[in-house]
Amino acid sequence: VAPTPPASVLRVGRLLLDGDAWEARLDGVAVPTTATEFQLLTLLATMPSKVFSRDAIIDWLRGPGFAVTDRTIDSHIRNLLAKFAKAVCDDLIETRPGIGYRLGGCG
Repeated sequence: VAPTPPASVLRVGRLLLDGDAWEARLDGVAVPTTATEFQLLTLLATMPSKVFSRDAIIDWLRGPGFAVTDRTIDSHIRNLLAKFAKAVCDDLIETRPGIGYRLGGCG
Protein backbone atom coordinates (compact mmCIF):
# COMPACT_ATOMS: atom_id res chain seq x y z
CA VAL A 1 0.00 0.00 0.00
CA ALA A 2 1.47 3.34 -1.04
CA PRO A 3 1.53 6.00 1.67
CA THR A 4 -0.83 8.93 1.26
CA PRO A 5 0.76 12.37 1.38
CA PRO A 6 -0.91 15.26 3.18
CA ALA A 7 -2.88 17.76 1.14
CA SER A 8 -0.66 20.50 -0.32
CA VAL A 9 1.47 22.49 2.14
CA LEU A 10 1.48 22.48 5.93
CA ARG A 11 3.51 25.12 7.77
CA VAL A 12 4.12 25.16 11.52
CA GLY A 13 6.69 27.62 12.83
CA ARG A 14 9.98 27.07 10.98
CA LEU A 15 8.81 23.73 9.55
CA LEU A 16 7.21 23.43 6.12
CA LEU A 17 5.84 20.12 4.83
CA ASP A 18 5.02 19.94 1.11
CA GLY A 19 2.78 16.93 0.58
CA ASP A 20 2.88 17.16 -3.21
CA ALA A 21 6.68 17.02 -3.26
CA TRP A 22 6.99 14.80 -0.15
CA GLU A 23 9.48 17.35 1.12
CA ALA A 24 10.24 18.66 4.59
CA ARG A 25 11.94 22.06 4.92
CA LEU A 26 13.28 23.90 7.93
CA ASP A 27 13.90 27.61 7.38
CA GLY A 28 13.66 26.91 3.65
CA VAL A 29 16.35 24.20 3.68
CA ALA A 30 15.26 20.73 2.54
CA VAL A 31 15.74 17.96 5.10
CA PRO A 32 15.61 14.47 3.57
CA THR A 33 13.08 12.12 5.15
CA THR A 34 11.76 8.66 4.44
CA ALA A 35 8.08 8.26 3.61
CA THR A 36 7.37 7.06 7.15
CA GLU A 37 9.31 9.93 8.72
CA PHE A 38 7.46 12.42 6.53
CA GLN A 39 4.09 10.96 7.51
CA LEU A 40 5.06 11.01 11.19
CA LEU A 41 6.05 14.68 10.91
CA THR A 42 2.78 15.41 9.15
CA LEU A 43 0.79 13.82 11.97
CA LEU A 44 2.64 15.84 14.61
CA ALA A 45 2.34 19.06 12.58
CA THR A 46 -1.42 18.74 12.06
CA MET A 47 -1.96 19.14 15.81
CA PRO A 48 1.28 20.64 17.15
CA SER A 49 0.20 20.93 20.78
CA LYS A 50 -1.24 17.40 21.02
CA VAL A 51 0.88 14.63 22.54
CA PHE A 52 0.53 11.41 20.51
CA SER A 53 1.12 8.04 22.14
CA ARG A 54 3.22 5.49 20.29
CA ASP A 55 0.09 3.39 19.74
CA ALA A 56 -1.76 6.35 18.21
CA ILE A 57 1.19 7.01 15.91
CA ILE A 58 1.32 3.36 14.81
CA ASP A 59 -2.45 3.32 14.18
CA TRP A 60 -2.21 6.50 12.10
CA LEU A 61 0.80 5.32 10.10
CA ARG A 62 -0.17 1.70 9.53
CA GLY A 63 -3.78 1.28 10.63
CA PRO A 64 -5.24 -0.34 13.75
CA GLY A 65 -3.90 -3.76 14.61
CA PHE A 66 -0.72 -3.47 12.54
CA ALA A 67 2.13 -5.35 14.23
CA VAL A 68 4.83 -2.75 14.88
CA THR A 69 6.63 -2.38 18.17
CA ASP A 70 6.60 0.96 19.92
CA ARG A 71 10.42 0.91 19.74
CA THR A 72 10.09 1.23 15.97
CA ILE A 73 8.44 4.61 16.53
CA ASP A 74 11.29 5.57 18.87
CA SER A 75 13.74 4.71 16.10
CA HIS A 76 11.91 6.93 13.58
CA ILE A 77 11.86 9.76 16.12
CA ARG A 78 15.60 9.36 16.76
CA ASN A 79 16.30 9.44 13.02
CA LEU A 80 14.22 12.60 12.58
CA LEU A 81 15.91 14.30 15.51
CA ALA A 82 19.35 13.50 14.07
CA LYS A 83 18.42 14.78 10.61
CA PHE A 84 16.95 18.02 11.92
CA ALA A 85 19.80 18.54 14.41
CA LYS A 86 22.06 18.77 11.36
CA ALA A 87 19.73 21.54 10.15
CA VAL A 88 20.30 23.42 13.44
CA CYS A 89 17.16 22.27 15.20
CA ASP A 90 17.67 19.85 18.04
CA ASP A 91 14.18 20.14 19.50
CA LEU A 92 11.91 19.41 16.53
CA ILE A 93 10.10 16.70 18.46
CA GLU A 94 9.42 16.83 22.18
CA THR A 95 9.44 13.56 24.09
CA ARG A 96 6.93 13.34 26.93
CA PRO A 97 8.27 10.41 29.00
CA GLY A 98 5.68 7.72 29.56
CA ILE A 99 3.16 9.52 27.32
CA GLY A 100 4.41 10.04 23.78
CA TYR A 101 5.59 12.72 21.37
CA ARG A 102 4.57 16.11 20.04
CA LEU A 103 6.04 18.80 17.84
CA GLY A 104 8.71 20.75 19.68
CA GLY A 105 10.25 24.21 19.48
CA CYS A 106 11.28 24.26 15.81
CA GLY A 107 7.83 23.44 14.56
